[in-house]
Amino acid sequence: MNRRNFLAAGIAVSAAAQTKRDWSGKTPVRYPDPDIIVLDPRFARYKIGNTPLQRLYTGLLWAEGPAWNGVGRYLVFSDIPNDRQMRWLEEDGHVSTFRSPAGQSNGNTFDWEGRQISFEHATRRVTRYEHNGQVTVLANKFNGKRLNAPNDGVVHPDGSVWFTDPGYGSLIAYEGNKGDLELKEAVYRIDKNGGIEKLTDELYKPNGLCFSPDYKKVYIADTGATHFPQAPRIIKVYDVVDGRIRNGKTFANMDWPGKGAGFSDGIRCDTDGNVWSSAGWVGDGYDGVHVFAPDGTRIGQILLPEICSNVCFGGRKRNRLFMCGSQSLYAVYTEAIGAHIC
Repeated sequence: MNRRNFLAAGIAVSAAAQTKRDWSGKTPVRYPDPDIIVLDPRFARYKIGNTPLQRLYTGLLWAEGPAWNGVGRYLVFSDIPNDRQMRWLEEDGHVSTFRSPAGQSNGNTFDWEGRQISFEHATRRVTRYEHNGQVTVLANKFNGKRLNAPNDGVVHPDGSVWFTDPGYGSLIAYEGNKGDLELKEAVYRIDKNGGIEKLTDELYKPNGLCFSPDYKKVYIADTGATHFPQAPRIIKVYDVVDGRIRNGKTFANMDWPGKGAGFSDGIRCDTDGNVWSSAGWVGDGYDGVHVFAPDGTRIGQILLPEICSNVCFGGRKRNRLFMCGSQSLYAVYTEAIGAHIC
């Protein structure tokens, strides 16, 4: 069998495994898991040969915003259309409704004091849940105009909160409250004193974002092609200089020749600087997670039977990748370690 036929056979086996896979866990998958795919030798070190992809929960409408709480040992994530936040407990795998209503929150994260921060569609605001249970509004306007529908965000060691505002939650009633976008889609920074600054509005619809391990770069996914045909399907990278961004350029292209042109949504970095990106809206063989090396090369892939909207690293060693599919929550152990606190 020549190399081309060998690769083709590998793809066929993987696709077949995905089609026939029993996601209930009652029929174990044969190791090594065929849906964790090494595209470049650099990814081989992160794939564990004797661990499976697992579906932890299903029954959602559009799962988003996974964030890991290391003290509580739980994962919080959003079910946007159902206006609720869910919680998965590491202790026994129990899943329950954590908050409802939840402002139809999309992204979630935790700050350096362990407080949850959520990015809400229905209320067009960024909120923080205090230790005493009270809710603090961190941002709901910019220059006197309402935010569109905050989407995803991350925290910086300087105490600032960075977030994207593409407006999806105001475009359809299903994920928020339908209404006009009053601002150009943009990326913002809330400083530790509560001041709000626009970092850039050059992306068509900035979506997921994450920092490099040393916080010297920020990666931002652009999903603008959902509404702007001319928009590229890319992840951009910027230098971070004194709380601002500079020198934006394309880091990775989600248009994969021979596979399809999908989207990157939520993204996270590991400690080696690789970017783990949710991927979807193409179908079998594409949807799931795409892993990019620091130079932007696609080196690995995790296939899921659903569109993947967002990811985060968690678990006691931060070596477990949690993945929000459209209707389900998935997880897999890796030899990669999440770079940041959630």
